[in-house]
Amino acid sequence: MDDRAGRTRWTPPLRRRNGPRWAEQAPTWRAARPGLIADALKRASARPSGNWFVAGASRDVRPGGGPRGRTIGGVEVVLWRSDSGELRAGPGACPHLGAPLRDSRVVCGTLVCHWHGLALDGSPTAGWQPFPVHDDGVLVWVRLDALGGEEPSERPVIPPRPEAPGAVDSVYTGVGRCEPQDVVANRLDPWHGSWFHPYSFVDLQVVREPEGEEDDAFVVDVSFRVAGRLVVPVRAEFTAPEPRTVVMRITDGEGASSVVETHATPLTRAGDERPRTAVVEAVIATSERRGFALARAAAPALRPLMRHTAGRLWRDDLAYAERRWELRSTGRFPG
Repeated sequence: MDDRAGRTRWTPPLRRRNGPRWAEQAPTWRAARPGLIADALKRASARPSGNWFVAGASRDVRPGGGPRGRTIGGVEVVLWRSDSGELRAGPGACPHLGAPLRDSRVVCGTLVCHWHGLALDGSPTAGWQPFPVHDDGVLVWVRLDALGGEEPSERPVIPPRPEAPGAVDSVYTGVGRCEPQDVVANRLDPWHGSWFHPYSFVDLQVVREPEGEEDDAFVVDVSFRVAGRLVVPVRAEFTAPEPRTVVMRITDGEGASSVVETHATPLTRAGDERPRTAVVEAVIATSERRGFALARAAAPALRPLMRHTAGRLWRDDLAYAERRWELRSTGRFPG
């Protein structure tokens, strides 16, 4: 009896592309209507965030390690872990005389100020009040109610992800001179992919546009360029579950259910003349192929490569976002 009959036929992940060259592809500027992108941005901006902001990668705040300092919307924040690994956060200035707590030490899970020895275990102490925090296993979040100004929520809005044991994740962080809305608008414009990033994306087609709150996704068919004419074709969906997050999810093709989460965290206060925004992008990749187990085993070596790939894209996309902010701030933005 042939036991191969019930098996799924193996197919190679790569395809050989015979599509047009960069200058020969169909223009997308008519489809990329400014009003459509603006409406998608407006819908995203109206969604609740619960006052949660992404502070960085979970693995960057290590048990037994030193504290991590962040500035979010002009607010100094310090993060560290207790002896049991529980995440702690609060104002980054010591309540005694204002020492930068990011430069202090963590001793047995307690943050000890290096100026005069004030010890903080994460509970209210000497006028210091902790911030609510959340560790989702990939990213760490801080809730800043005074900054967000919304009704606070118990947890941040976290989109569905592949299960951690079967996935490889990496986190890239970059900073640009723009506001969060400029980063989100960039991600809600999928039409620029194969024009602006031809080294990574080819043959991109938007096959469905948002039709309102009930169907608020951009769906695209696109091929990821691997080398030369070798590509990996997929179908992906772009959604914005909250004001500062855009999620790209692969819905069909190689790596289905993998996600790329782009989070835009303001570093400066609203209305700052020189705004700065951090892009924190988490890639959570998975695959049903047997060989993906090797990728999981090699995750520590793969993460720098994944961050390098994200960094190359975001050098371009931050220039895009910065240009958008420059035009908006001087009243020259089209429309």
